[in-house]
Amino acid sequence: MASTTTTASQPAGPYKLITVNTAPDRARRLIGRVVEDVKEQYTILHVANVATIEEVQAAVEEYQPDVLFTASMWTPEESGRIIAIAKGVIPELKTFSLPQGLQVEKGPDAVVEYIKENLPSLLG
Repeated sequence: MASTTTTASQPAGPYKLITVNTAPDRARRLIGRVVEDVKEQYTILHVANVATIEEVQAAVEEYQPDVLFTASMWTPEESGRIIAIAKGVIPELKTFSLPQGLQVEKGPDAVVEYIKENLPSLLG
């Protein structure tokens, strides 16, 4: 079994990430901030963003990600559908859903911090 523990010189990963966000530019900006902030611990490659639920299956099949994030504009039901579709392709896929409304209510800094706080338990 491969170890994903980190050392001072070697970040864990790389982890291929797909985001599901109807605002692709925002997704790239926010994930770019996260990637930069955690680069000492994790190597995360944001390989794609898809803007609709209908695009999820094809993107997961094409990019074979390790991780999929659903953005805060999706309802819990929509996030559940997205995750079910993605896990139908890759059952062991790690998934993470931002709470609905986080971006609107608390802004981009809160989104970045929320992701960073949850990465250790997600990527383990």
